[in-house]
Amino acid sequence: MSEKSYSYEQAGVSIAAGNALVKAIGPLVKATARPGADAEIGGFGGFFDPRAAGYTDPLLVAANDGVGTKVKLAIDHDRHDTIGQDLVAMCVNDLIVQGAEPLFFLDYFATGKLETGVAERVVASIAEGCKLAGCALIGGETAEMPGMYAAGDYDLAGFCVGAVERGEQLTGDKVASGDVLLGLTSSGVHSNGYSLVRRLAADKGWKLDRPALFDADRLLIDHLIEPTRIYVKSLLPVIRSGRIHALAHITGGGLLENVPRVLPEGLHARIDAGAWEQPRLMAFLQAQGNIEPAEMARTFNCGIGVVLAVSAADAASVQTDLESAGETVHVIGAIEPGPRGCTVQGGAEVWSSRDAWEAVHLG
Repeated sequence: MSEKSYSYEQAGVSIAAGNALVKAIGPLVKATARPGADAEIGGFGGFFDPRAAGYTDPLLVAANDGVGTKVKLAIDHDRHDTIGQDLVAMCVNDLIVQGAEPLFFLDYFATGKLETGVAERVVASIAEGCKLAGCALIGGETAEMPGMYAAGDYDLAGFCVGAVERGEQLTGDKVASGDVLLGLTSSGVHSNGYSLVRRLAADKGWKLDRPALFDADRLLIDHLIEPTRIYVKSLLPVIRSGRIHALAHITGGGLLENVPRVLPEGLHARIDAGAWEQPRLMAFLQAQGNIEPAEMARTFNCGIGVVLAVSAADAASVQTDLESAGETVHVIGAIEPGPRGCTVQGGAEVWSSRDAWEAVHLG
């Protein structure tokens, strides 16, 4: 009696499905080509030529990130067509705030069983994010790992490399007392705080496929899955103009923990939460969870995706240029002498569950 013959397919991994995916996403990847990269896939690695991208003495800046449990929201509600933009945004926004232009991107898609339709939609959204950021998708990895993930589940990771000419990087050393803080509005929750969002949805019994309580014209799931805004193309020209002293990407840790990351010792950021209108989605989350103002300021972006520090003399022109590029910009505070940190305070119109923001200091 002959022994049973085993195959990779019987173990749960389909080489044919992987090859079919590579073939399907080829045109999507090629559409992200830019100077320095031809965006072809299929080799063991991707090449990039900084000189062809216009750099003479570049510093390379690298970032990697994921989407967190927002990916579970996408899986549960069949919303795979924008989650890749979140993945790209979380990486490229971290590069641009250091003054670096994102050049190329690589993705990692891991799942228990490869469903090429879902994977192709995810990769298509990654490619779209790369086009919005002006970077090339030059490679990636699709891992099919039976037993590691529940049926239908997948996870994402992204890796991006950017460049900035030597001496032009933003490190925060130019920030000075009297600098004005400008805030660029976010497009929603972005990609942080989703474990809390999903916990609230479960505990409060939200019907995500119905119109939001605060917006009868749009489903709640559409508000929650809104992709992270990519700020690269609007910020790059003003960065290269030399008028930006520092930039902070408002991700996990919110305003309170991200703004101090770009401040030198002896300088303090003071932010007025009454300077911009509290997004209805944020007010909804705070009210539904009875979330303390300090917790909101540390968990969510609160409607501000990027904070800029600029001189008072340049603030108006920077605001005008960014608004011309499609951003909504608010003057939200200033830099003053004091312990390195951030204080956020404001009025009752911002936080629906409070008469006023608590003054919160992060030393």
